[in-house]
Amino acid sequence: MAASTLKQLLDLSHQLGREERKLAILGEGNTSARISDDTFIVKASGSSLSTLQAGQVAKCRFDGLLPALDSRKMTDTEVDDALLASRVSTKSKKPSVEAMFHAWLLTLPGVNFVGHTHPIAINSIVATSHTKAFATKRICPDEIVCCGAEFVVVPYVDPGLKLAQAIRKAVTAYVKRVARPPRVILLENHGMIALGASPAAVMAATLMAVKAAEVYIGASTVGTPRFLTPATLKRIEGRPDEHYRRKMLGL
Repeated sequence: MAASTLKQLLDLSHQLGREERKLAILGEGNTSARISDDTFIVKASGSSLSTLQAGQVAKCRFDGLLPALDSRKMTDTEVDDALLASRVSTKSKKPSVEAMFHAWLLTLPGVNFVGHTHPIAINSIVATSHTKAFATKRICPDEIVCCGAEFVVVPYVDPGLKLAQAIRKAVTAYVKRVARPPRVILLENHGMIALGASPAAVMAATLMAVKAAEVYIGASTVGTPRFLTPATLKRIEGRPDEHYRRKMLGL
């Protein structure tokens, strides 16, 4: 695998796994990166983001996993077999069961890195009826700059094949509507996914989404959140200076 991409993935994983950020603990969360049109690397099952090492990353083939998303039903054993068969080397550890959604997301235009975490602030919202409002409205301008005008929301389903299929369905509908991939996906009762062209883009979307969640929770505790108007949201998203700032931030 490309040494530079592996290093970037390990660095991203360690940043997402930092204990004080409260994004993921123990074996929670996973990361991935596209190597080529044929292969990608993904965190191995049971490993920790904070301490992820090269030997805990599996290199997989896209065509070993993507066809499974068209399956109406696969047993847990068949899913495990597909994950193991997708490895380029049989010496690699077993890929995370969520490698299936990583594989599909990495085929989206401009997406080279994916980071999935379980932030406390995000989960405090996606476990409630506030998910839709948080996903579709914005309180502060920087949420728009780093995370986009809205998040994709995926209803809760079991991790693995069903989740990958649900993510594909929700993201496909989003892309059809706005003509670009999302920066953030919210998974009800589960966590979030950030995706982008670079590790910096994934980190920026993750950290800003978490901050937005904290602000939303705080505003809801004090009173009723005052959201930016649709006109303001559209204006900020299209401003030339914000496009420049995104470029400078590596987004």
